[in-house]
Amino acid sequence: MAKLRVGLLFGGCSGEHEVSISSARAIANALTTAQNVNKYELLPFYIQKDGHWLAGEVPQQVLQQGTTPLLEAETTPDQSSIASPQNLNSQALSRWQFPSQVAEIDVWFPILHGPNGEDGTIQGLLKLMQVPFVGSGVLGSALGMDKIAMKMAFAQAGLPQVKYVAVNRSQVWSSPCEFPQLCDQIETALGYPCFVKPANLGSSVGIAKVLQRSELEAALDNAASYDRRIIVEAGVVSREVECAVLGNDHPKASVVGQITFESDFYDYETKYTQGQADLIIPAPLPTDVTSKIQQMAIQAFQAVDAAGLARVDFFYVESTGEILINEINTFPGFTATSMYPRLWAATGVPFPELVDRLIELALERHQ
Repeated sequence: MAKLRVGLLFGGCSGEHEVSISSARAIANALTTAQNVNKYELLPFYIQKDGHWLAGEVPQQVLQQGTTPLLEAETTPDQSSIASPQNLNSQALSRWQFPSQVAEIDVWFPILHGPNGEDGTIQGLLKLMQVPFVGSGVLGSALGMDKIAMKMAFAQAGLPQVKYVAVNRSQVWSSPCEFPQLCDQIETALGYPCFVKPANLGSSVGIAKVLQRSELEAALDNAASYDRRIIVEAGVVSREVECAVLGNDHPKASVVGQITFESDFYDYETKYTQGQADLIIPAPLPTDVTSKIQQMAIQAFQAVDAAGLARVDFFYVESTGEILINEINTFPGFTATSMYPRLWAATGVPFPELVDRLIELALERHQ
């Protein structure tokens, strides 16, 4: 029986480029285990930060070394060449000149995080290629990426969540009269502490916890530099718990895990630095609370039309017993510290089997 050729697509044009490389290394290792090596042939594709796709030796080197190659700096045009319209057109066209190996792929595994990776853009391209791929489609990915659209979908599904205010960049970078009024509205609606977040970035990039007016103003300005859509959420005193979902039309939920950390909140450094956060799996929760979280995780998965995989994050307010949904991540990390594969390992699905199941789910959805 011929092996399925898996196109492992990683890197990408986002601030989570390095996280993508770490995730890809773990998946590549899983595909070469004794369980999977006779079933799959791995063909890695590395997307540089400038958008160029590379196949062959360079992706293999990146997977082996775990670092961005020097080649990237060499292929990035200098400022003098950017001014030329001819050069601009050449650069744009070269991004659409894919390696010839693209035509050999039976199923794609796009382990790309953040914008241009899990927001529906790469999913649209893969859909046009008419080849199956792991994860959600265009709609599920886009809804799962944009925190404002996501929360609207959750509200429509009747899922309880924290209070929030949606903001546009134009409101932040507005006249000196309008911006103070915006801050007044946020203070009235949410109070302090609150969290300011770019709506379309992952891995806690650009997020700030604010305790007073001056911090709110600075955080809004910073978030606006990342995204034209911003969300401000009320802070809650709670336990942060997460549940993994696996499946297509009949998804299953994993055991529930809890995140504990010493930092002020679960920021980028805490999330991706070994030892900065502790993952408690399974989370020490009452049985009925665990069951409710698992049920809500599946509801959230279906509310955004996710597929394949997702991790759903919650706030458990122990003092009141409330369970509030925070967000869904339709392509969570697969690094050594990532919650998603660890939750499924604790549920009885080891990493190599998890990767195998995700590929099978991609094939099932495509058929």
